[in-house]
Order: sequence, then structure tokens, then C-alpha cells
Amino acid sequence: MATRAVLHGVLTRLVPTTEDDVDLLAQWFGSPDFVACWGGVPMSRDQVAQMYVGRRRPHVESYLVPAQCSGTPVGYAQYWHAGVAEGGVDMVLGPQARGRGLGPDAACALLAHLGGNLGWRRVTVDPLRENLRAVRAWEKAGFRKVSNEADDLLMEFSSSAVRRE
Repeated sequence: MATRAVLHGVLTRLVPTTEDDVDLLAQWFGSPDFVACWGGVPMSRDQVAQMYVGRRRPHVESYLVPAQCSGTPVGYAQYWHAGVAEGGVDMVLGPQARGRGLGPDAACALLAHLGGNLGWRRVTVDPLRENLRAVRAWEKAGFRKVSNEADDLLMEFSSSAVRRE
């Protein structure tokens, strides 16, 4: 079973979301700039509360991503179970946080947890193909392209590369 621990990267932390985060997340997921990389459709506060503050636990674990240096939340990340030792990761950073290495850092912290603590052997992501910044960030974290046929690009991180904590 997943733990609700804070995950630490070098540049970021991942802090489990709570009901106290609904207003911040609703602001983000209501912003076209933020959701352009996450489905493209702004969401209502009720939708955000249902999906992104831990109500889907234990199948989906949700995190705020604060920058280590300031503690200011700069994005959202989640992982979801697809089997006993595998699943997927989703992440979106606010426009002000992009291009600073925070995404790959948060991804590596998640991968260390998933592989080291939960024993996952396979992790996937599916960024939009045209989101080249996200594709490069996932590649920096160790993901490799495995499919090029859909609008979303399937990328995979396998256990041979999973970093152990």
C-alpha cells in the first residue's frame, strides 16, 4: 500500500494533497495556461475536489510540487496503479516553473519512491506529442518513447533503470 510521505528531490518536494489544497488546485486547473498541458479544458472547483485532493486514494496518489528553495507550490503530480508492480505518472507545472529543471527533478523523486519503496518495475507517461518541453523533461528523468501512433505519446521507464532509495 502507498505511504503518504513527502517525497524529496534535489530541487523539489512532493507533498500529498489534502482538502486544504482545493482552492489552490481549483485556481490552477481553472486556468487555460495551466491546463493547456493537462487535457486543455479548465475544470470547476467541484471537479478538482473530486479528482486531485486524495479522494481517489489508494488507486491514485496526488501531490503538490513545491520548489525546495522557496517552498512555493509550482505544480501538481500524481501516480496511479495499473497492476501489482506498475502504473503511470502525470505531472503539470505552472508556466512560471517550466524550463528550470523542476519537472525532471520531481519525476526522479517519484520514480525513486515507486521503484524503491513500492517495487514498481514499469512506469508510463503519456505527454501530448506536440508538448516538446514535457517530452524532453520526461526523457531527462529516464523515460523512453515506446509508441508514436496516438495524439499522446506513450513513454516508459522500466525497472532496469528505476533508482532505489
